[in-house]
Amino acid sequence: MDFAAIVFLLFALIISNTNAVDPCASQVDGPGLSVIPIYGKCSPFVAPLRSNSLLNTVLNMASKDPQRLKYLSALIIQKTTSVPVAPGHQLLNINNYVVRVKFGTPGQLLFMVLDTSNDVAWIPCSGCIGCSTTTAPFQPNTSSSFGSLDCSVPQCAQVRGFACPTTPSTCLFNQTYGGDSSFSANLVQDSLKLANDVIPNFAFGCINSITGGSIPPQGLLGLGRGPMSLLSQSQSLYSGVFSYCLPSFRSFYFSGSLKLGPVGQPKTIKTTPLLRNPHRPSLYYVNLTGVSVGKVLVPISPELLAFDPSTGAGTIIDSGTVITRFIQPIYTAIREEFRKQVTGPFSSLGAFDTCFASTNEERAPALTFHFSGLDLVLPTENSLIHSSSGPLACLAMAGSPDNVNSVLNVIANLQQQNLRILFDVANSRLGIARELCN
Repeated sequence: MDFAAIVFLLFALIISNTNAVDPCASQVDGPGLSVIPIYGKCSPFVAPLRSNSLLNTVLNMASKDPQRLKYLSALIIQKTTSVPVAPGHQLLNINNYVVRVKFGTPGQLLFMVLDTSNDVAWIPCSGCIGCSTTTAPFQPNTSSSFGSLDCSVPQCAQVRGFACPTTPSTCLFNQTYGGDSSFSANLVQDSLKLANDVIPNFAFGCINSITGGSIPPQGLLGLGRGPMSLLSQSQSLYSGVFSYCLPSFRSFYFSGSLKLGPVGQPKTIKTTPLLRNPHRPSLYYVNLTGVSVGKVLVPISPELLAFDPSTGAGTIIDSGTVITRFIQPIYTAIREEFRKQVTGPFSSLGAFDTCFASTNEERAPALTFHFSGLDLVLPTENSLIHSSSGPLACLAMAGSPDNVNSVLNVIANLQQQNLRILFDVANSRLGIARELCN
């Protein structure tokens, strides 16, 4: 065999092996799905973010956190949401992780945002006014399994913001999202395919109009625990159990995973109780009892951390917020202890108010979140973020925005990366384990 033939065979072998491990080529077998960062190689939404540095990308995504905090704060008190709705559409303003699913028969591929603080799923449908023009909407008229739901079905009354002026009539609902956007939708049903699993007659919102720029272009998959969530509608299939592993913001070429159902979950994992707020039962509350900076337990009054269903106070785990937010007294106490242990001077950059020379990073202490029955020591990459344009490191969390009268602490996705987060609603527990999510 001559040299040219050998080179050709080696090249073919390399291409073959590359295709075999291509994370974009296929889904995980069984009930698992790839969790794709919106800026990653497998995402159809990647183009505008490729040229940004890591820090700038995070700051851009975190710029929507104040509106999300306002949105979450409105949810916890179970009243009609009256947050302002901004006109116009922005180039890319979606949440941070998407999964590939198929709706209809035959299946139509969509990349839907994961959101643990929402229940009903919704997707833009053909003819939608104000929807993104950069991605194809769902085409109901091409699906043989599509059907509308009217006001007589019990699911209609379970959707927040439903409206039924007459009976019988199509079930309509209106919702706000992200704090600056809203949409109207019809409640419908169709087959939902998740990897190799099919959920027939899955109820979801078919969006017909949008106002604002925060609605995900291809919709949202609600992983809350309310009656209309994926978890509730697939109870017989997944038994109220799921987990995810979110890849790092640095992982352009990799995807994480979403595992649905008890099969394949970690056999040994430390857990903490899930708490239930009857005023907003879909949110995943946990009992955060304290925070340590290095070996110092930060002095925080217990009432500031206490779970209070009547006011919505407490701590939730949320997949849609970028950086962890504490109410101001708690964050101030954490920040001041952190600054005591790290050499300044300190500066601010976007949402981060504790940035310092990265040459002092070796002095940076580990942060530990203390939950009932579980201590989570944050890896360095989950507690600090670096600037690629200069020798700067920042404490990667913040206080609640000044314009949000929030009583809620939110453990966000930057602090959840490269961890397996297990939601076992059937047994009212949340588990956390270290795992490389790539």
